[in-house]
This record gives sequence, C-alpha cells and structure tokens, in this order.
Amino acid sequence: MKTALKHITSIQTGVFAKPIQKGEIVYLQAKHFDENGELAEILYPDLEADSKIQKHLLKKGDVLFAAKGTKNFAAWYENEATPAVASTSFFVIRLHDTNILPGYLTWFLNHPSTQALLKGQARGSSIASISKAVLSELEIPIPNIQKQELILRIFKLRNKEKNLKQQIENLREKEIQHLLINAIK
Repeated sequence: MKTALKHITSIQTGVFAKPIQKGEIVYLQAKHFDENGELAEILYPDLEADSKIQKHLLKKGDVLFAAKGTKNFAAWYENEATPAVASTSFFVIRLHDTNILPGYLTWFLNHPSTQALLKGQARGSSIASISKAVLSELEIPIPNIQKQELILRIFKLRNKEKNLKQQIENLREKEIQHLLINAIK
C-alpha cells in the first residue's frame, strides 16, 4: 500500500527564534547533526521557554526533514529528556498513523531514490529548497510493522558494518604509515 505523506502526517515548519547563551530549550539547527543526519550527543539549551516556543516543542517520534540547501536529510527525534524545537531549516513531520514507524519514515526519506526525487523538485536560485507541498504529496509505501522493523534492523546492521570497515581502514592506514616511518629510520 502507498499513500501520500499528507494523509498520515501533519507537516509544520520549524520556528524562528534567536538563541541566547543559556536557556531551558534546545534550538535544533542543521549544525546539530552529523553528515549522516545523526543528532549530536551533547546539546545545550539556548532558548527561553516562552509560550511561543512551548507550542512548538518536539514530541518523541517527530521526524525532522532538512528541506533547505544541498544537504537534505531526515532525522527521528527520540530525546524527550531534552526539550527542543526545530529551526526554520526543518519541517517537523508528526505521524498520525500508528501503522508506520518514525524510524521507517526517516529511513524512507533518506533513501537515495527518495532524495533524488525530492531534489528534482527543489526550487530556488541561490538556495534550493523542497517545499511543504512537494513533501506532502510524496508517496510512501507502507509495509506491515514487522517488515518495517526488519528494514530498520538491516539498515542499522549495514551502518554498523560500514563503521567497522572504516575503523579497520583507519587502523590499517596508521599501521602502514608506522611501518614506512620505521623503514626510513
């Protein structure tokens, strides 16, 4: 079964705010995510908790989609312990259908074919941007929960494999460089 995102979610833009030195709420910006769309482990609250900000607080399971610029990615918000709001760089996608997992939606939005489709519809002369309308119309296949969980397990294992290969490559490079230095001594 396929359905448009607009039928299973609500999509809102992030909030515009001016960060301060110390606050009660984290203002999530693109800089808080690594090249894989993973949220930084340590976040510092930098917004005051006023009524405008309170109504934009992220909930566990919200999916953030970076729609502006050349690096578009989705990230799944799981950290309820740290209250946060998303900046205007993001769309906040809140699921209304319990038959789809936030992790699966995040995986689907980050999939290379989905990224290519969305980038093909981006607009803007200086900074390309994917519109809310384009995102709302995106069709997503919804397999059963067991298949979604299996897809996520395989995806996580593949990422773990890639990380381990990179660690092995880094260690191998250090070893080779060490051997070369020792050869000229």
